[in-house]
Amino acid sequence: MKATYLLVAFLALASFASAYDPSPLQDFCVALPDGIKDAVFVNGKFCKDPKVVVAEDFFKHVDPGNVVNKLGSKVTPVTVNELAGLNTLGISLARIDFGPKGLNPPHTHPRATEILIVIEGTLLVGFVTSNQNNTNRLFTKVLNKGDVFVFPIGLIHFQSNIGYGNAFAIAGLSSQNPGVITIANAVFGSTPPISPEILAKAFQVDNNVINYLQKQFWYDNN
Repeated sequence: MKATYLLVAFLALASFASAYDPSPLQDFCVALPDGIKDAVFVNGKFCKDPKVVVAEDFFKHVDPGNVVNKLGSKVTPVTVNELAGLNTLGISLARIDFGPKGLNPPHTHPRATEILIVIEGTLLVGFVTSNQNNTNRLFTKVLNKGDVFVFPIGLIHFQSNIGYGNAFAIAGLSSQNPGVITIANAVFGSTPPISPEILAKAFQVDNNVINYLQKQFWYDNN
């Protein structure tokens, strides 16, 4: 049954793979490690000579993630940085593992739409729209095994395990390098930190609250 859900996920990925990244101009363009300059620059990564490309360039095994952490979740990405054969193909994925009550916190992907399928467990998912008509609308849905949900490109979204057992899902992304901005980490854990006075005014709280939050996230990020 799991194989069926994974097949659905990959078919969904294939349906919108060209939605954002440019279409490739060759059969493939396997990425070379950063720092190598003797190649043609394409889509942000250098291309490996097709004559020396091997099957392993298109293969990666993904193990379950370790969910023993503060959030109770682990995202394992498979982007062009982990799988060189994705270069120029405009597609990637991530495995998301959740412990009981685990959370993949509010975040955005600046370069990709995300489509998620639940393989095991029950998730509460949602996204928030941009402030059209001065309103940020929240869309939420409870997903069970086999359910699929789409998060539009660039919008803040989250997934939370509301079950009492472990859960995991597969997320397809319409970019070889979708990027991720975790909201709390970016706001309170940036390097160098954002001025507490700016954040205190933005969130309408006391500076001491901001100082406390920055200590939590800055040490986690640095």
